[in-house]
Amino acid sequence: MDLYYHIRSMPCQPVVFLAKHMGLELNHKIISIYDPVDFEALKKVNPQQHTIPTLVDNGHVVWESFAILIYLVEKYGLDDSLYPKDHAERSVVNQRLFFDSGILRNQTLQNLMRHMRNKPIPEEDKSKQQRAVELLETFLTGSTYVAGEKLTIADFSIFASVCGLSMMQYDMVPFPNISRWFKQTSTHIPDIEAMRKRIETDLQALLASLS
Repeated sequence: MDLYYHIRSMPCQPVVFLAKHMGLELNHKIISIYDPVDFEALKKVNPQQHTIPTLVDNGHVVWESFAILIYLVEKYGLDDSLYPKDHAERSVVNQRLFFDSGILRNQTLQNLMRHMRNKPIPEEDKSKQQRAVELLETFLTGSTYVAGEKLTIADFSIFASVCGLSMMQYDMVPFPNISRWFKQTSTHIPDIEAMRKRIETDLQALLASLS
């Protein structure tokens, strides 16, 4: 399988984390959308949207982070624990994914870019970020993982967003459930600390090249 991606891209990170967890061998095609050659290579496999991550599995092309997560576990998972077949359990996983997509990841990415550029974060966006983190804290009250007692694809997605909070030095002291969950989830991702360092280094290099 070919994965067109860049590790500094927050939507790409959950796919890499999940593949590491599942022991899947991916042919990593590093793409910088700012590089014309890379961008043309990406357009050849994903001409409709040419976005990363894009997965090519034996000629079948899948893009959008959540679609790839679901595809990988449904095709290559040993069981349905990472994306339950039970309708009630799956609905919770889906809700957490949509929460991340529409609220947590979106706000975190905006604020992280401002933080990395040493630009002030508007108070309104600080409040939105705080509300998103507070919601995640409630999801984890009395729950081992974000969607219940089992590790699911929602954990990998939200883990990437919380990594972004960590890069902002966001104060997590008031959120013990998130801190406990983050530490627990990291144990399911081989080489996570090395990847986190690489993410931060690559992001800093990108911002330096654009400044």
